[in-house]
Amino acid sequence: MGRGTLRIYLGAAPGVGKTYAMLSEAHRRVERGTDCVVALVEHHDRPRTEVMLHGLEQVPRTGITYRSAVFTEMDVDAVLERAPAVALVDELAHTNVPGSRNAKRWQDVEELLKAGIDVISTVNIQHLESLGDVVESITGVRQQETVPDEVVRRADQIELVDMSPQALRRRMAHGNIYQPDKLDAALSNYFRPGNLTALRELALLWTADRVDEYLQQYRGEHNIRTTWQARERIVVGLTGGPEGRTLIRRASRMAAKGSGSEILAVYIARSDGLTSASPKELAVQRTLVEDVGGTFHHVIGDDIPAALLEFARGVNATQIVLGSSRRKTWQYIYGPGVGATVARESGPDLDVHIVTHEEVAKGRGLPIARGARLGRARLIWGWLVGVVGSVLLSLLLRSLENGPGLANDVLLFLFLTVAAALLGGLRPALASAAVGVMLLNYWFTPPTHTLTVQDPENFVAIVIFFAVAVAVSSVVDLAARRTHQAARLRAESEILSFLAGSVLRGETALDALLERVRETFAMESVALLERTSDVDPWTCAGSVGPAPVARPDDADVDMPVGDNMALALSGRVLPAEDRRVLGAFAAQAAVVLDRQRLVSEADRARRLAEGNRIRTALLAAVSHDLRTPLAGIKAAVSSLRSDDVAWSPEDEAELLEGIEDGADRLDHLVGNLLDMSRLQTGTVTPLIREIDLDEVVPMALGGVPEGSVDLDIPETLPMVAVDPGLLERVVANVVENAVKYSPGGEPIAVAASAHGERVELRVVDRGRGVPDEAKQRIFEPFQRYGDAPRGAGVGLGLAVSRGFAEAMGGTLDAEDTPGGGLTMVLTLTAAPGRAEAGAALPAGATS
Repeated sequence: MGRGTLRIYLGAAPGVGKTYAMLSEAHRRVERGTDCVVALVEHHDRPRTEVMLHGLEQVPRTGITYRSAVFTEMDVDAVLERAPAVALVDELAHTNVPGSRNAKRWQDVEELLKAGIDVISTVNIQHLESLGDVVESITGVRQQETVPDEVVRRADQIELVDMSPQALRRRMAHGNIYQPDKLDAALSNYFRPGNLTALRELALLWTADRVDEYLQQYRGEHNIRTTWQARERIVVGLTGGPEGRTLIRRASRMAAKGSGSEILAVYIARSDGLTSASPKELAVQRTLVEDVGGTFHHVIGDDIPAALLEFARGVNATQIVLGSSRRKTWQYIYGPGVGATVARESGPDLDVHIVTHEEVAKGRGLPIARGARLGRARLIWGWLVGVVGSVLLSLLLRSLENGPGLANDVLLFLFLTVAAALLGGLRPALASAAVGVMLLNYWFTPPTHTLTVQDPENFVAIVIFFAVAVAVSSVVDLAARRTHQAARLRAESEILSFLAGSVLRGETALDALLERVRETFAMESVALLERTSDVDPWTCAGSVGPAPVARPDDADVDMPVGDNMALALSGRVLPAEDRRVLGAFAAQAAVVLDRQRLVSEADRARRLAEGNRIRTALLAAVSHDLRTPLAGIKAAVSSLRSDDVAWSPEDEAELLEGIEDGADRLDHLVGNLLDMSRLQTGTVTPLIREIDLDEVVPMALGGVPEGSVDLDIPETLPMVAVDPGLLERVVANVVENAVKYSPGGEPIAVAASAHGERVELRVVDRGRGVPDEAKQRIFEPFQRYGDAPRGAGVGLGLAVSRGFAEAMGGTLDAEDTPGGGLTMVLTLTAAPGRAEAGAALPAGATS
């Protein structure tokens, strides 16, 4: 009998519907006549799941006594004896009760599979053994029940049961998953939207990896060697020209046609000087690539087609998008172009798209980056045409019975000399002229096969040929040099114009400027170094690229900026002519750095101005709130001191109570004002120490009416690193605010829980809540939400609380309470070196 097949329903979290999907599949198989039984299914009192069990045969469970209690587990022997075609086994990662046949339920499943029984099971992504640490860092809960990844990977079928976090939370709020008494705790802890989103992403990525494994397995079994383009990766080749934006948008439309497609834009710069692209245009195209969801890559390579193909194959690309050549027709004499070369050498597995654009055939322009130096290919062609071409021409002319004559022979050799000058410059042209003179003299000037010349006219013709060849070569070479110099100056002017424009635009991004330097000069890393004096060490003010140097002496190129600042570049040595443009970049970097510091100082000045504004507003806001309790105190004291009225003991006690209440209000108000002043001036210095929350929180509840707070702080909670005094003020302000807005005297809930390296204290009220757009505004000074009465305070409580929380390294945020209301979440840092007790999942969370 062969081994049975295993089908697993994988979910991101409890409650997404794995068990329901498994039971639905069982009903479909039973309808088709398949012998299907329920070996073990946990419905956790969920009505809809329990209904799905009706009509399915269930194998009775076995009872196991453990510590004077009876537990039920799957009866493996009974299932084997029943020998169904398909068995349903829920919760694959479950740990069996001690004394069971196997320690883990997946081991029970293995026995069923070996017996030839097909098994359908369920598991949550957080129970995979390899993801335990990841899940704990996300949720703060360490999963105790796990299943080896290999067990799940060996499954014949894995089906992902997916549900959005919002839909899952709605299901929970409707009572479809947990009982109402466990609902708030679940929604506020494990089932928060962020946790569910992260777990969902883990499940999707793990399933996608498993799909890739299935694909590789299938290709191996069927001996398939060619590339299958299951996932589109589109490489866009950029030149820095204006057509780049068109190519990026075209690639974006191509990527939108297939799910999961990626866009990778690549610019390949030569390693011999300034790049041929406008830095401004490259920056615009980089931004456009990122806007459409792609990535930008900068690659250095002299052979552009080879570098482009190497990059595409390295990232396992399936398509390359290139623009039609901007060359004019005559410029194709230099070669077929990048597009044609890439298309020819791409192979059958890499599609190349040539996209037309408005710049087609308008001319590539002269290379901006290459200075006056000619490329190696042109030099080789110059020598071949000048020397080898002259030899071949002489052989051709010798093979003719009646040659064209000495005058025409001289013109033909002169043509080769001019061509050598155009291609390779002066030296190949001079060599061509010398070889031409020798060949003309030896083969075509009587007497032939000697270096002597009998006819003076022939001698004059040869001398004139050499002189004209040298003159033409010099002029052609000079024109070529002037053309390259003009192109270089144009490149420099464009860069300098861009730098001047950035000054006028007020750009202050130092990293962006250094990145432009790195791309312009094809460097590996760039760093802006500075020091306060000649004897102080260098410090890095900003850098881009891997492993930037720490001293100018360690750089391949350094450009001083004043006495105590330098721009240091690593990657290669720059020619002298590039240093002028580099000097402009260095000066601009110094300006940007100064501007950043001025902006920082302006921010400090703005904060001081803001503090002055707050103090001014403070005086205006508290004029009534200070006057009201003072007026009450003064009236009560004047009444007590009056000799005209005989006050009864009850009246005196009432007046004294009014004085005390007014003094308390003044003390609370003045305390908040002083705290706000300390926060604005940055003089709050918390004294951090380790303490238990249950030592601080009860003390903070002294100012609220008895019975208005339901307190839940577990004893197993880890200690927190806080300033106890500041924490007490924070909790007191938040709780008093929640009690004030809680309807009808309904008590608020104050609960604490641990999540990894943090501890959360949640203050939950059932009031009318706060809209999303106002959740941040309520933490600003002098903000009182809604129709709060004037005497309810000046609106500093929450502002002071958030300031104190942040001073202790924590956060204070507002969230909606499920079912209505507002929840204040105070997040604190757990004390190091103490075992953290993760918040337990609600009952049934492993289903």
